[in-house]
Amino acid sequence: MHRALRAATIAAFMLFLTLPQFAQAQQSKPSNSPVSVFVNDRTRVDAWQWFEAPLAESTNGYVESLVRLGIAQRVRHWDWRLEVSQPAVLDVPDNAISPIAAQGQLGLGGTYYAAGGKNQYPAAAFLKQAFARYHFGGDKGNIRLGRMEFVDGVEMKPKNGTLMWLQANRMQQRLIGNFGFANAQRSIDGADVHYGGADWDVTAAAGRADQGVFNMNGNRELDVDFQYAALTRIEAKNRVLWRVFGVGFHDGRTGLTKTDNRPAGVRALDHENIRIGSFGADMMAAIPAGPGTLDLLFWGTVQTGRWGVLDHRADAVAAEAGYKFGRQTAAPWLRGGWFRSSGDGNNADGTHKTFFGVLPTPRVYARMPFYNLMNNTDGFVQVMEKPAKRVALRSDLHWVKLTSASDLWYQGGGAFDSKVFGFVGRPSNGHQGLSTVADISADFNVTKSLDVGLYYAHANGKSVVSAIYPAGHNAQYGFVELNYHWGIEQRKAGK
Repeated sequence: MHRALRAATIAAFMLFLTLPQFAQAQQSKPSNSPVSVFVNDRTRVDAWQWFEAPLAESTNGYVESLVRLGIAQRVRHWDWRLEVSQPAVLDVPDNAISPIAAQGQLGLGGTYYAAGGKNQYPAAAFLKQAFARYHFGGDKGNIRLGRMEFVDGVEMKPKNGTLMWLQANRMQQRLIGNFGFANAQRSIDGADVHYGGADWDVTAAAGRADQGVFNMNGNRELDVDFQYAALTRIEAKNRVLWRVFGVGFHDGRTGLTKTDNRPAGVRALDHENIRIGSFGADMMAAIPAGPGTLDLLFWGTVQTGRWGVLDHRADAVAAEAGYKFGRQTAAPWLRGGWFRSSGDGNNADGTHKTFFGVLPTPRVYARMPFYNLMNNTDGFVQVMEKPAKRVALRSDLHWVKLTSASDLWYQGGGAFDSKVFGFVGRPSNGHQGLSTVADISADFNVTKSLDVGLYYAHANGKSVVSAIYPAGHNAQYGFVELNYHWGIEQRKAGK
């Protein structure tokens, strides 16, 4: 067992011993549940027209296939889950990486090709989840140990529908996510503990990141670990949810060159670890107002620590509001917001000031995934509607610029391989304007087992983009996605 996993186990066990009402676990006698068998099959056809790079193929497409098979069961005070993942990408473009370094990979097809060892049909199978969880305190608490998916910001599930949507689409996975949009996704090896009541929750977790995301083989652990703690509360008759949290992060892959705005030669000499702490709070509210509902959202964090040989000091903040015109599920919903994360304006002062994304899922906040939340200022408006019970429509308009013109245009969602850093940066060339992005999506619940999603986005690149791609600074991205999910329960023999 690796040191990080041992440490996570010990930490979780210590917290487990200190939680109140542990003795109640011996009094409750939950019955055994059937064995659940489940299958999830996601197929996505992607099409890119990246910003124009004449020496490579900016227009390209590919097919993603992801099959997840698993079994799970509750046995008295325990539940367990075993799951295997089989990701594959078909017909990945082999000419979607420009020989001009600044132009780089032309969409995620180029990323899959590079991460797959220049294989146009990368595929693998690996252990996605394998954990056991012990429930105690009359099911008020549980401790989980093994390989699992972990996402920050979803410690409690609000009953309010507005808060549920905000949590899923505008709050979770800003710092730690399973990178669910990528084909191989992300798991961790570690432990987490939850304890709480109907209106509060305390969560602690520690784990070591596995490969995956753009690398189809997610079996291997990386020398990347995190620690997480959060207190979450629901107030005002399920209309307000707030959280305070802390995240510790360590990247020990000292053989890799870090992505930041220092000269390449200076970065190549920095072989020290990254150790960063992120401390923050967030709040969501759904307030009845006239015939509809007013929603408010705030999220903020500050960071401190070491970025290799540099000190690290950074911050990020988000503020959003909206109004749903009616109390029905299908009522139109108009929202707007602003996000800003710090950039580094001086690469020679001994301090790294770029907000660090840790291990997020970028696509939650950049639906056309050609940027992330680092050195980013993003103002947006969005509108949602459900014209029918099984149909959901959404459209966003973003105005994105770099916070610092002396820093980079960052992409990526963190460590996923022992050979690459996980975040990439393109030069700003002294500019700040990145792009306006307009998109639209339609999601259809066709049957109980089948969902269909359609997405299209257009990006009008500004000064940062046009300096790198002078031949054409507009881009488009779209996909068609089918999600099939199926499950059965099997009683024990003789039942």
